[in-house]
Amino acid sequence: MLNHQYEQIIIEKLRALPPAQVAAVEDFVDFLHSRSEARALTGAAAKLAESSFSRVWDNESDADYDRL
Repeated sequence: MLNHQYEQIIIEKLRALPPAQVAAVEDFVDFLHSRSEARALTGAAAKLAESSFSRVWDNESDADYDRL
């Protein structure tokens, strides 16, 4: 229900804006979506790389750095 209330408030505010500003809002929403997708892809890539890097990160000669 709370989400629906926010949607209605946002829609009312959008309707009060001139078309150029509505376009700017749409661009901003697209930016937020793309940023979220980019973060998700970066996180997924990092997760995939963990096993490859574990041999490099988890070794006796590197243990001193782990203690820092």
